[in-house]
Amino acid sequence: MKTLLKGLVLATFALGAPAFAADLPVKAPPPMVAPAFSWTGFYVGVVGGGEWSHSDARTSTVFSPTGYFATSSVPAIGAVGAQHINASGGTFGGEAGYNWQVGSVVLGVETDFSWFGLKGTTAGGALYPCCAPTAFAVASTVETDWLFTLRPRVGFAVDHWLLYGTGGLAVTNLKAAWAFADTFATAAESAAISTTKAGWVAGVGAEYAFAGPWSVKLEYLHVDFGSNTVSSTNLTAFTPPINFPSNVFTHSINLKSDVVRAGINFRL
Repeated sequence: MKTLLKGLVLATFALGAPAFAADLPVKAPPPMVAPAFSWTGFYVGVVGGGEWSHSDARTSTVFSPTGYFATSSVPAIGAVGAQHINASGGTFGGEAGYNWQVGSVVLGVETDFSWFGLKGTTAGGALYPCCAPTAFAVASTVETDWLFTLRPRVGFAVDHWLLYGTGGLAVTNLKAAWAFADTFATAAESAAISTTKAGWVAGVGAEYAFAGPWSVKLEYLHVDFGSNTVSSTNLTAFTPPINFPSNVFTHSINLKSDVVRAGINFRL
């Protein structure tokens, strides 16, 4: 009898075990956590936008007892020769760089090479103080074709956003020309320079990462290439032309530019 009761209890427990197990709470799997976004790594991209340049051009000469100019002509030429040139143009090029993120701080280095289409010209004139109504004129031109920069970047990342400051080396090809002419005795003088010029660049920007490895950026840069000076002794006047090398001309030019550009990058 005891054996029969024991068997019935075991059988009842076995039949009820699956239902009992089904009533037990099931532990949910741990939630999937997306990996934190990181700006670390290499990237390449393209940039384009516009630039606005500002240049101070200077033309002056000296008095010489054996020269062409009267004493009053020299300061008059210097006053007209103090000129300002504004120019604007477009820019387009490629860039590459590397970012290293530590916490919210992003350190990096970036280099770019762009077509930089700038050309500006200005001119002015006045009557000779000694010899009105005869007059003289001075013209100045500045031009550049390309821009190269190499810049460290320091930024602050908030998820897919990066705000940064940047500054470093800038290089361009600086071309400038000057011309002097008058109506007193068809005097004429000219000078030109074409040189690779190093300067500095600084700016700020914002970048947003989207669609996997892609990001877009908007930045402002200010570039400054300092000043260049050239002298000439090629003044001629009268017909046939007579040379007046003692009237040495000095010309100078500086170049500053503000750049606003957008870009798209691909992280490798």
